[in-house]
Amino acid sequence: MDIITSTLARIKPVDTTLLQQTQVRLDNKTKPPGSLGRLEEFARRLVAISGQAEPDLSKKVIFTFAGDHGIVAEGVSLYPSEVTSQMVFNFLRGGAGVNVLARHAGAEVRVVDVGVDYNFGATPGLIHRKVARGTANFAKGPAMSRGEALAAMQVGLDLADQCKTEGIALVGTGEMGIGNTSPSSAMIAAISGLSVRELTHRGTGINDAALEHKIRIIEQGLALNRPDPRDPLDVLTKVGGLEIAAIAGLVLGCAANSIPVVIDGFISTAGALIASELHPHVREYIFAAHQSVEVGHRFMLERIAVAPILGLDLRLGEGTGAALAMTLIEAGVKILKEMATFDEAGVSH
Repeated sequence: MDIITSTLARIKPVDTTLLQQTQVRLDNKTKPPGSLGRLEEFARRLVAISGQAEPDLSKKVIFTFAGDHGIVAEGVSLYPSEVTSQMVFNFLRGGAGVNVLARHAGAEVRVVDVGVDYNFGATPGLIHRKVARGTANFAKGPAMSRGEALAAMQVGLDLADQCKTEGIALVGTGEMGIGNTSPSSAMIAAISGLSVRELTHRGTGINDAALEHKIRIIEQGLALNRPDPRDPLDVLTKVGGLEIAAIAGLVLGCAANSIPVVIDGFISTAGALIASELHPHVREYIFAAHQSVEVGHRFMLERIAVAPILGLDLRLGEGTGAALAMTLIEAGVKILKEMATFDEAGVSH
């Protein structure tokens, strides 16, 4: 726990004075006060989080964490686990949805193997940080040991520290892991106390009968493991995922390093949920890219009290939503940096 404890100790509330000062700057631009809505919010939050009056967002990275899930053995997904490793190769070739949208956003995609049930060998371009070859089946016992959960979180923490060293100004989270909507639903159910039925959706696109089966399996896993809602790490360990743990570590590490972090959809938000449950100020560093079609996502976003930027009916994951949201966050910053003031433009106000 030492690394988690020391990271938590570094997380401070965002500077409210900088938020106010930036809003004053925005109000002096050639527009009615507040008329650019949430773009103004993005700009003032970027300044307050980074501590830089003129944030430079030229360096943006999306981390796509990959891990497999033992729960797939219960038939909760439309696709087999082999798709996880196949998609990792697709990411590395630049052919996946996240690659296309990251190029559009001017962001780099970094792919991390934290728990894929496949031996990648020395595959170039892949960040090799495998903790285990997938989680165990949480319908039969805990998904992982506490040691594995902490090791996976360490991966994210290390990457956040590296981002600070590299001067990366905006970080996005993404994931790939067949079966990972099941642990995500289980995690928000454990923490919120809401029913599994309210929080579980079709994932890769399963039919009604398969959805009923998925709900029963998640209920079975929660009844068996009895995760403690007051202990986020217990929830993560018993019903979570290795890539979810790595995202939790990345979000914590970004907050500790004063780096804004854009979380993608349902699974990424499961990781952010754990980070937010561990420290009350983490949410101040989070931008929620969008609200997913997955029904449990809304409850996660409400729990961490972060408003989604987009509503595009997305449900792909990978970091696709994060890439799109980055373009709007950067637009807000450009308004702050490039838009003329009333005095500069000679406009009365």
